[in-house]
Amino acid sequence: MPRNEPTEGTESWDGEGSARRRKAARYAVPVAVGVVAAATIGLVPAFAGSGSPDLPKISAQDLIAKMAKSDVQQLSGTVKVTTDLGLPSLPGGAGGAGAFGGGQGGGGGSAAPQSKLMELASGTHTLRVASDGPEKQRVSILDKAAEYSLVHNGNEVWGYDSGSNTAFHHTAPGNAAHGKRQAPEEVPPGLKNATPQDLAQRALQAAGDTTSVTVDGTAKVAGRDAYQLLIKPKQSASTVGSIRVAVDAEKGVPLKFTLTPKSGGAAAVDVGYTSVDFAKPAASTFSFTPPKGAKVVDGGAADAKAHRPHGKGGAASEGMKAPEGMKAAQDMGGMNVLGKGWTSIATVKGEGSGLPSGKDTSKGKGAAGGPAAFLDSIGDTVHGSFGSGKVFSTRLVNALVTDKGTLYVGAVDKQALIDAANAAK
Repeated sequence: MPRNEPTEGTESWDGEGSARRRKAARYAVPVAVGVVAAATIGLVPAFAGSGSPDLPKISAQDLIAKMAKSDVQQLSGTVKVTTDLGLPSLPGGAGGAGAFGGGQGGGGGSAAPQSKLMELASGTHTLRVASDGPEKQRVSILDKAAEYSLVHNGNEVWGYDSGSNTAFHHTAPGNAAHGKRQAPEEVPPGLKNATPQDLAQRALQAAGDTTSVTVDGTAKVAGRDAYQLLIKPKQSASTVGSIRVAVDAEKGVPLKFTLTPKSGGAAAVDVGYTSVDFAKPAASTFSFTPPKGAKVVDGGAADAKAHRPHGKGGAASEGMKAPEGMKAAQDMGGMNVLGKGWTSIATVKGEGSGLPSGKDTSKGKGAAGGPAAFLDSIGDTVHGSFGSGKVFSTRLVNALVTDKGTLYVGAVDKQALIDAANAAK
């Protein structure tokens, strides 16, 4: 068997119509990993024919085309999600997830989808998933003491947290002009994109001239035969070592997604089916009635109150709202993206000083302690022609906050952040 040769992408996936594709697939099972894949990524033949199970040879181009042509819209199964980003533990016993906005987010309390987003950012979780086309999905996060379920059925979204006996409900308004209903916007990407299919789609969107794509052997996943698609950044400053996607040999559906940092060690993200069934789920799977005594939060009313615009006009007055991260970036002066491919860096220009130091001078004496001292303990001080700042690192994502409050963040090494800050000074 000849050694597999790397495959190079020749063109970015981004292009005209991408926004329409994202909108159309927002609530669909994303098994069609971009129909333009085979057309826009020039792939030198790279074959998988070794390993177990024994499957016919296939090129990377043909495997991506198989994924794109997959017409699977119905499935159910169990997904194991393991995330090890190296997030620091915070004072008071809060984990990294709590630091980044878990808990009472989204105006809907513990049952709001946003409140569950960061729980998947660390540790191991078991999810039950089901889908019946673009109109019906269900995701349940199983815990030892409680269960959280998110149900999308038509224009309705229900979230239910059994631990607090709280339900979150949101109904999308109809489109009077076309007699159609709009899909709800209350399901955050972190929960919508918690399966191997979704993650594979996002990874392949980065495939271009900065990426090597090969087929590297075969595997058994959830009892099914699969090919393994190997994706590697060519840019040396990227913190991503490789991404491995196990693709169902018969259905063309991604069954497992594994992202390994360049630094090595355990996978930073490992998401895979432990069981999967491609039969149509029962209709009752997508029905939800709040249990007796449950507190029901109206997601639409809570969200409108939380995002009520100041003054007239703007997106909110049109019945739309900016995502929370983008809104925060806008409030901080706007977000720009530097570079391309795997070494893209998001930057938000700051005004004034950066993060506080560990010295509390408000009492007239230098006294260490509090949140500032904690930030000092986990951040590395760096210097450049931009001035000085602190770099906060995880196994995958690094962030630089300058002494002027400007933020640089990306899946890149520390030097890439410093170089970006120097270039933009």
